[in-house]
Amino acid sequence: MHLFPIVNIMGIDFDLSAIIAILVSVTITFVIARLAVRNLSVDNPSKMQNFMEWVVEFIHSTIASSMPVQKAKAYISLGMTLIMFIFISNLLGLPFMVVTDATQPYPWIGVTEQYLADHGGTAHIAWWKSPTADLGVTAGLAIVVFVLVHYLGIKLNRKHYFQHYLHPYPVFFPVNVIETLAKPLTLALRLYANILAGEILISTILKLSYIGIPFMMAWQGFSIFVGAIQAFLFTVLTMVYISQATIHDDHEEVEPVKAGVEHAKA
Repeated sequence: MHLFPIVNIMGIDFDLSAIIAILVSVTITFVIARLAVRNLSVDNPSKMQNFMEWVVEFIHSTIASSMPVQKAKAYISLGMTLIMFIFISNLLGLPFMVVTDATQPYPWIGVTEQYLADHGGTAHIAWWKSPTADLGVTAGLAIVVFVLVHYLGIKLNRKHYFQHYLHPYPVFFPVNVIETLAKPLTLALRLYANILAGEILISTILKLSYIGIPFMMAWQGFSIFVGAIQAFLFTVLTMVYISQATIHDDHEEVEPVKAGVEHAKA
């Protein structure tokens, strides 16, 4: 069993394997973004530029499916950042795992004498894992989205934002609050559970030695698909939540007015 190094600073535990993987994911995301906008050309675009243009169009159409097209452009950068970072993080899992063995106690990362005694005198320290296989990371992403959604709702749609908690009747206020609090919880748990399940399955296949190689290859291909789907879902749900908080649909108000006018004419 692998031990993930945990450092306690002022009573707060920090998982070094998750922190290292996050830094790598951020670096890769930044490098790809920089390469994509380097040497832009209208007459002779590079393959990278063509690919990123397709990605931008895809993200724009995805965002536009949850809000008016004229307002979707403002959130393209957010959508691009989310889907790239989460997809890259989803792929950085067990295939890139770095494990070292420790036979001496290192209390600062959780390798105590008691731990060594309970595990045959050797601790297998894993310095790498998918960032999104850590609940703290997915919860952090969900909290950022939660804060951003409600900040934009209050800033851009204050009146109707507060009114929606009393919709359709004031008695539904507790239900609407619970629904609001459940959104970041489901965002975090859905991403975390899917990626963690994939890593557990990969660790199980690795125990099969060379017999598990065909299964490993098949699962790695499928895991790319799963990682892409989870990144897409997280981004789409983020945009849906932003749309719900910031955009007021006057349809419900216009229809009764139109009905009243028609009735008056009759």
